[in-house]
Amino acid sequence: MAGSGAVFALAGSYWVLLAAAVVGVVSPSGNEIGPFRAVEESIVAQLTDPDRRSDVYAWYSLLGLVGAACGSMTCGWVLQHLTGTLGWGSMRAYRAVYVGYAVLGLVKLALTALLSHEVESEKKQLQKQQRERQERDGETRPLLGNEAGDAEASTTPPPPPPPPPGPKKGWLRALVPDISKESVPVVITLCLLFALDSFGSGLAPLSWITYYFKSVFKVEEGTLGSIFFVTQTIAALSMLVASSLAKRFGNVNTMIFTHLPSQIFRALLGVPTNLHLALALLILNASTQSMDTGPRSAFLAAIVLPAERTAVMGTVNVVRTTAQSLGPLLTGVLVGRDLFWVSFACSGGLKMLYDLGLLAFFKEKERERGRERGEEERRVERVGGQAGV
Repeated sequence: MAGSGAVFALAGSYWVLLAAAVVGVVSPSGNEIGPFRAVEESIVAQLTDPDRRSDVYAWYSLLGLVGAACGSMTCGWVLQHLTGTLGWGSMRAYRAVYVGYAVLGLVKLALTALLSHEVESEKKQLQKQQRERQERDGETRPLLGNEAGDAEASTTPPPPPPPPPGPKKGWLRALVPDISKESVPVVITLCLLFALDSFGSGLAPLSWITYYFKSVFKVEEGTLGSIFFVTQTIAALSMLVASSLAKRFGNVNTMIFTHLPSQIFRALLGVPTNLHLALALLILNASTQSMDTGPRSAFLAAIVLPAERTAVMGTVNVVRTTAQSLGPLLTGVLVGRDLFWVSFACSGGLKMLYDLGLLAFFKEKERERGRERGEEERRVERVGGQAGV
């Protein structure tokens, strides 16, 4: 994040900027991309009780959206001040913004370095506790046993032998996420559905919506920043309602029936020729479009094995990012032909298909898998507690 921000602040070559955008972390949509979100969501799942997970994910997503909203407003007014008041050129002003982006990346690095060992997976923590117990037993075991001790030891069954090591993975297989056969069909279905959703998002990302309002309605940068601050704040506050709905109706139902109406407004966004009507559709779209974020993270955490969370969330995140990156290519062709409304209609339509696919494949699966995962997590906690004792 810091490296890509520095490159955008200093470099002027198109190919260098393109490489930094692909390899680094620069989001065209204003949302979290790259490897961070999957790891963060896995950490949140590790540190929270399953019954409270939707609440924690709601606050996690809310704070992220509030931060994005503040960033949008700050960026808009800073750009307008630098170009309008101080007379800076657009290129110089945008580079100044990327300097701030790089600095925030360094701040995030420092905060991440302060995380404790508790964020690691249950498997790693259990292995550490077992090693500590073995070391402690070795230090306290007498060198020469007495008769009573020998008699007690003779009646105590020996510990089970460790499982034999599995076949050694090749270097290519080691690069593939380690996901069990039980989870493969679920992961494939999730990847296909989330790819559909992300491709729809990529057809009308925040950057294109900003360009649409600036080019069609001639809205200034500062005003645009304030508009997106309002819409993202509304989206953030709606997440708290989603958490309550998820507890009552389930994660999948909440995801579908909050996300689906917003996509209807998204599909109609390119139709109005009046600024106020277009803003009304934008606000209606924002009012429920992010309500599925917290329930979706809680759903992913419950639908897969605890030891596979990071791998599955990372795989899904890679698929989503790849699919989303393809959307702006098609949008660029449509905008070049003055067909902005087609990109909005296709975006909303694809995201509605994603909602219907979730309803078809996972409405009943969530309850079944949630019960299995809850039992598994309680068993791991009991084993971990005994290992600590």
